[in-house]
Amino acid sequence: MIKLSIKHPSRVFNKHIFKHLTDYDTFTEVHYGGASSGKSHGVVQKVVLKALGDWPYPRKILFLRKVGSTLRDSIWEDVKSCLSDFKVLDYCKVNKSDFSIELPNGAVFLFKGMDDSEKIKSIKGISDVVMEEASEFNLDDYTQLTLRVREKKHPKKQIYLMFNPVSKANWVYKAFFIKQPKNTKVYHTTYKDNHFLDQQTVENIEELATRNEAYYKIYALGEFATLDKLVFPSYEKRLLSKDELKSLPSFFGLDYGFINDPSAFMHVKHDSRNKVIYIVEEYVRKNLMNDKIAEAIEKLGYGKEVITADSAEKKSNQELRTRGLSRVRDAKKSPGSVLAGLQYMLQHKIVVDERCVKTIEELDNYTWQKDKQTEEYINKPVDSYNHCIDAIRYSLQDRITTGKMKTFKGGF
Repeated sequence: MIKLSIKHPSRVFNKHIFKHLTDYDTFTEVHYGGASSGKSHGVVQKVVLKALGDWPYPRKILFLRKVGSTLRDSIWEDVKSCLSDFKVLDYCKVNKSDFSIELPNGAVFLFKGMDDSEKIKSIKGISDVVMEEASEFNLDDYTQLTLRVREKKHPKKQIYLMFNPVSKANWVYKAFFIKQPKNTKVYHTTYKDNHFLDQQTVENIEELATRNEAYYKIYALGEFATLDKLVFPSYEKRLLSKDELKSLPSFFGLDYGFINDPSAFMHVKHDSRNKVIYIVEEYVRKNLMNDKIAEAIEKLGYGKEVITADSAEKKSNQELRTRGLSRVRDAKKSPGSVLAGLQYMLQHKIVVDERCVKTIEELDNYTWQKDKQTEEYINKPVDSYNHCIDAIRYSLQDRITTGKMKTFKGGF
């Protein structure tokens, strides 16, 4: 049995999680709020410590994402990181093939996707469930999971939900906020509750308020606010000089079209220090075969550059490579990648060259979907006026992946 000795809790835990660290009396805990609030990290800390506790029977804890393919880069890594922070990971049995971890005291962590429901149904003896990005699930998923957590031998059974608010049309709002159900506690946090954030990150978050107030309320303050109709309600339009921006790195993206939809090749510059995305050039045409796309990119002088192109067109990407654009690569796509890319862009000031007329047309017309029942705009864009914007997302994919705001990795 490993005994943890945490001499300086304030160096390890945020106050909002430390106050409730050993409170296991409520069946459902809802943790929601803004980005970088430390809520997910805090819940993982609480659940890991609970599993390491002295129980009559070792805990069996199920960690869930809606889609199993997203586990590896999210909750799986978060839990391993927490075990490492607590100096316990080296004593655990980690099975990377079936995503399970056995703790020194016999407790087991299982990591699954709700999209593999048959496997979840076969798991017996679950003591606790953690639903990461709970807004991606639905009420039926939650109901089924409450029925799974019923093993009599396990006292203090719990379900934890973590999410950033999306809209009042989402099931979590209807289930937990219109009328709070029994045996449920709701915890709200923002970046202001995470005292491990550096000052630069805090300033970046607060700057959102000047660019998009509605998005700031949702993303930073974690409120169920009403989105603007437009995804990009404000941006700057002016004549840009390449010489003026030459010190900034360039990124290139390509979205394919053909007859009804245009192909869009975009040149973007990114000022990470000042949080500005410059849209420098566009090449947008309909009825382009791949040979003409390759020819156009060569004429623009970008044939030797890394170009991130729509991975739904792998054959087209390979054809471009055989035609001399050797550094064309497939864009990484996963559930939620569109929204993640848009959220990243919305953290920046957008400056577009006034000659990029198709991009400007898209920025002026790219909207969120409206929920038919509530008449509110929801966190899902309408699939139109988005070819240039998709290409911009592809171009910045490495920045989107590495630019996620980090929470604390503490020490004792």
